[in-house]
Amino acid sequence: MIVVRAVPADIPRLLKFRTDAASWLSANGSDQWSTPYPPELLIDSVSAGEVYLFHPTPRDLAVATVTLDRKAEPVLWSEEERDEQALYVHKLTLARPGNGQGLGAAILDWCGDQAARDGAKWLRLDAWTANTRLHAYYERLGFTHLRTVHDPAAYESGWVAQRPAAPCEHSFHLQPADHGQEPGGHRP
Repeated sequence: MIVVRAVPADIPRLLKFRTDAASWLSANGSDQWSTPYPPELLIDSVSAGEVYLFHPTPRDLAVATVTLDRKAEPVLWSEEERDEQALYVHKLTLARPGNGQGLGAAILDWCGDQAARDGAKWLRLDAWTANTRLHAYYERLGFTHLRTVHDPAAYESGWVAQRPAAPCEHSFHLQPADHGQEPGGHRP
């Protein structure tokens, strides 16, 4: 699987990932991601080089995305936790969620490997407070639930967890961004 950093031309594809995932979540009884994501925040993450796209081959459309950064929301993480070296997983989204192929778990392993290579102690994430199926999934993948912040006015994604950052064998190959790519994440 080929991994590339997203570029501005990928933003429509990234937004489609989000709306498609929201539709799938809604069909499965969750209101997660029912509010449109502000494109300016996505532009900032893409410009910072924090958004990744996953392609089965260089010519295939992206089948997944994740944002991996050092941004710890103060409402979720204590000051002591924010002082620890950690990378944070955001917006992990698959084109075909719930298909049982293990892509989400493999991406999280890749994220943990990236965190370890970056010198981080932890790989951390937050999940939609009401999405208990997602919580159980993360726990099965070795994340330890630390707490749930119940403040929907401030943050609806208040279930926080972490696992140690660790190197691992994976089949992902990080490629430099192709600024000549076609819109939608397709590599010519």
